[in-house]
Amino acid sequence: MRNVADAIVDRVRAWGVQRIFGYAGDGVDPLLGALHRRQDEVELVTARHEEMAAFMATGHAKYTGEVGVCLATQGPGAVHLLTGLYDAKLDRKPVVAIVGHVVTSALGSGYQQEVELPTLFKDVCGSYVGELLTPEQLDQVVDDAFRTALATSSPTCIIVPHDVQQAEAPELEHAHGIVPSAPVIATPRVLPADADLDRAAELLNAGQRVALLVGQGSRHATAEVHEIAELLGAGVTTSLLGKPWVDESLPLMCGTMGHLGTTASADLMAQCDTLLIIGSDDPWTEYYPAPGQARAVQIDLFAAQLGRKYPIEVGLAGDAAETLRALRPRLQRRDHPWRGRVESMVRTWRELRAERSAEVTDPMNPQAVVAGLSTQLPADAQVAVDVGSVVYWYARHLDLPVGVPAHLSSTLASMGSALPYGLAAKLAAPQRPVVALCGDGAMQMSGNSELITVAHRWRDWADPRFVVLVLNNGELTEVTWEQREMEGDPRFPASQVVPPFPYADYARLLGLQALRIERAEEIGPAWEQAFTADRPTLIEAVVDPESPLLPPRAPAQKIEKMLDGLAQEDSAATAEKVQRHHEQETRDG
Repeated sequence: MRNVADAIVDRVRAWGVQRIFGYAGDGVDPLLGALHRRQDEVELVTARHEEMAAFMATGHAKYTGEVGVCLATQGPGAVHLLTGLYDAKLDRKPVVAIVGHVVTSALGSGYQQEVELPTLFKDVCGSYVGELLTPEQLDQVVDDAFRTALATSSPTCIIVPHDVQQAEAPELEHAHGIVPSAPVIATPRVLPADADLDRAAELLNAGQRVALLVGQGSRHATAEVHEIAELLGAGVTTSLLGKPWVDESLPLMCGTMGHLGTTASADLMAQCDTLLIIGSDDPWTEYYPAPGQARAVQIDLFAAQLGRKYPIEVGLAGDAAETLRALRPRLQRRDHPWRGRVESMVRTWRELRAERSAEVTDPMNPQAVVAGLSTQLPADAQVAVDVGSVVYWYARHLDLPVGVPAHLSSTLASMGSALPYGLAAKLAAPQRPVVALCGDGAMQMSGNSELITVAHRWRDWADPRFVVLVLNNGELTEVTWEQREMEGDPRFPASQVVPPFPYADYARLLGLQALRIERAEEIGPAWEQAFTADRPTLIEAVVDPESPLLPPRAPAQKIEKMLDGLAQEDSAATAEKVQRHHEQETRDG
């Protein structure tokens, strides 16, 4: 008998799904059986925890542009999916969660592991939560979940009770109450109205000091962004999610904007009189131009995003690449002193970051470790970044070759995402090397567990290189610096200390190559050894937790708060570093 579980797997396959990330449980046993029967066509990737499966599904969506699919049982399995699904929601990625449930006859009875699943998922999967309560709903519910995920770039959920999974797959009649469906969606061509393009061009042509803020919506518009920047002599800064989609080596590229951004980006935003926002909804509003300083145009595929973060004058609802191509003939080429000022901002920043990464510290300077990757990162690599101080060093010091994707949990900013993201990237493209950048806190939260998955699967990969960098500083460093900066409080060891753990020894125990480095001269050889290895490699870098995490061009009052917190710690040496870094920016500014 072909049951509903078999039919669900068939329907998911009809949507082009080749891989489902999940964790077993009795609530999805029929679905696991169906996947077993179709394992040559749809691969089940078992994570060590349902949260990691949801992160893998989100990572799959980010690296491939396809729908990511995750699977979990009812009760705790369903609850565990939420963090990864919220990551998809906040970073606008299509994910479908398939969740088992107790048998329909027990619904509402307080049955074992019974959780009110529609209520649980109604926020995170706000665009669609479908309950498959009769076999006849199957095509409609599965298709609606996939169509909605793709159309809204958001997570959706399918809830399937255990007995419905076991039921015989129906042959649908043409009858009242039977809703036929098809596994089909189309992508529209979205372009702004000509009148809006004319208004946008008039505004941009009138600007004397133009800046571009580029987000993940420019993923397929790299060439168009570069052309518009050259045409207008405009400086370009990116959101954290937009960083991989521009060539940061170009002279007008100011790097990442925001708290963890560059001085060049801060100077660009502070001095521009005109702003073009392309596919970005970056939340760091205090780093935008001051309201009234700059006239602004925004391009976004989703009209609801227009004007959400900055008081724009013209909104262009459309695909970034198509809209920029339509805008291009309306713009006037300019030769203006602003271009020279922007290039000077960029040179100043590059000199400053080189100076900072060259600082000798004890323990080792974490900036130097990430900067050392820039010269050795393979041109076909894929990068996954965790949350914590490592994001600052990624944003400021890692130069991505054009075409190298890098993803992280940006808007949700959830620790523990790099390893599942990296695994999703590797499974989608096993012929490409992967680099995962992590802190020790994230590794202890979940990375150590998913390293088991790496060890379990690597022999199946065409290219076995999967490089995990662990910045081992024994501390939740980003939060420590946030306490100092935002509250003027001292470091609180009970909340901040990360217990010692032998990361390199643990990786060796799993059969991986492992390197533990403690000196600057070991950085280059470690990266070289990792990228020439015949298996995954973990690099445990013992680094300084007191390398200051200063926002660019930090105002004096922020620095004073930090110094107040450090004074309570009696940390004169760290206070001296803060003052030196602040003086560097004052000097350069």
